[in-house]
Amino acid sequence: MRIVMITAGAAGMYCGSCIRDNTLVAALRELGHDALLVPTYTPIRTDDVDVSQPHVFFGGINVYLEQKFWLFRQTPGFVDWLLNRPALLRWVSRYAVNVNYADLGALTVSMLRGRHGRQRKELRKLSHWLKTEVSPDVVLLTNALLSGIVPTIRQELGVPVLTTLQGDDIFLDALPETFRRECIGLIQENDRLTDGYICTSQYYADYMAGYLGLERSKLQVVAPGINLKGHTLQVKSAAENRLPTLGYFARICPEKGFHQAVDAYIRLRQLPGCPPVRFLYSGWLGANQQRYFQDQQRKLAAAGYAADCQHRECPRHDDKVRFFQSIDVLTVPTIYPEPKGLYLLESWANGVPVVVPGHGSFPEMIAASQAGVLVTPGDVEGLARAVLQLLLDPAKRVELGQNGLKAVQERYHARVMAENTVNLIEQTRDRLRESVSRQASCE
Repeated sequence: MRIVMITAGAAGMYCGSCIRDNTLVAALRELGHDALLVPTYTPIRTDDVDVSQPHVFFGGINVYLEQKFWLFRQTPGFVDWLLNRPALLRWVSRYAVNVNYADLGALTVSMLRGRHGRQRKELRKLSHWLKTEVSPDVVLLTNALLSGIVPTIRQELGVPVLTTLQGDDIFLDALPETFRRECIGLIQENDRLTDGYICTSQYYADYMAGYLGLERSKLQVVAPGINLKGHTLQVKSAAENRLPTLGYFARICPEKGFHQAVDAYIRLRQLPGCPPVRFLYSGWLGANQQRYFQDQQRKLAAAGYAADCQHRECPRHDDKVRFFQSIDVLTVPTIYPEPKGLYLLESWANGVPVVVPGHGSFPEMIAASQAGVLVTPGDVEGLARAVLQLLLDPAKRVELGQNGLKAVQERYHARVMAENTVNLIEQTRDRLRESVSRQASCE
């Protein structure tokens, strides 16, 4: 089966959605499918092998200029080609991370209008390429914010389109209310020709059905999976000769709760019976979060624990694995309810248990794996005490670490994600054939 996955570059950041989409397409290929990963806006960034196509559609520079200036909606192809060069898009991406999402409302609305929006020229190029050079059997979208292309694909290619939901609300919530309402209304219009949705957790399927006003039966769950190659796939010995270590691995920003991890570490060190504990933290740190990060560094220094804390850069996959080998417990106390939580899977692939807030996808992931501890969201004291309990109980850490290994090998493996995706695609195609057959018999 020829499967096209249209993903969205994240302006040079390591993005969980890009990483998931890249992993999915690689796993689909291993299953024998002709799968293509097509980037939009900017090239994607991943610490694994990048399997995306070299050509970027809806290049971020063209999309922006077409939104702002009438002239660029009429420019010839060679101008668009020059502005879509991956090297140029990567260079511009360094500055795009400072763009305020709240300023992107008009552009998002225009994209959701598809052929009626200001980026219709970009849509024509994508649909022509898909029709003349690719001829896919199915098209997968990385989020509902790209659903403006659905009517054109359904009309010109006549193939099923499935939209993934894996964090759309986070972007939409950052928009001013008037733009958010308009965007949701346009997503509902595009839903009429969308054949179904893939959600990363039961929580997110239930939540997004209500948030976007979609029919719940159209939202199916395919749990995320990771490529286990390169991970240790073993639990560290409880008697390892080093200080017990708490780790944080995620994007370093307020939404992921890095400041709460810092506060919990400081409180942890103050609890009776707490031994000396290290705190290691890593993940994407954008230029727009440098001041926030430095504030947290100063907080650790003021508490007198700077010598036991370390920020580690992890630009490559082996750096990330070494990070997980260096910690005993992972925490990412997200402020928003997390729809995916790939960092939990990466922690488990290295035998490390987790302590996370009991919201979003975390409760069902912990229930399915028995590889971590849930705490009340926002409860720094409870988080500190839960971490201390694990640090003082090596046998429990080993037990939870073994459970995590089993979970990623049996449930959260990239191959399982790909197989479940294919099953959902086949069910969708069968349902559409039955619908066409019934219509034909009625006529």
